[in-house]
Amino acid sequence: MNIALISHDAKKELMVQFCIAYYGVLSKHTLFATETTGKAVSAATGLHTQRLLRGTQGGVQQISSRVTCNEIDLVLFFRDPLDSRTQNPSDMNLMRVCDMHNVAIATNIATAEVLIHGLERGDLDWRNILNS
Repeated sequence: MNIALISHDAKKELMVQFCIAYYGVLSKHTLFATETTGKAVSAATGLHTQRLLRGTQGGVQQISSRVTCNEIDLVLFFRDPLDSRTQNPSDMNLMRVCDMHNVAIATNIATAEVLIHGLERGDLDWRNILNS
């Protein structure tokens, strides 16, 4: 599966800790990330991430485009609800295209853990059928 990783600045450390905790699951999949998130995750975990642009420079739009083209199966987007960018049009568009294309998206640690456990159990294997 192709998994996208995005995190606002205040949530980068949380994303790194999440990836450390779930290294065993994430290492079996292809990871895409916005540049700064990808660098932080790779440096801390050794996980290979295909890095796109920084989120503010178009990385979120690149991920949205890949969702639209059915190239992303799961999005982990750790948002900072106190950040003024929370209502950023790019972020809102990402959530909209995930809804339109039935791509699971987690915007906080609680939802991410539910999705990662589901991924590990095979609950998202229907995406493999869709992609074949």
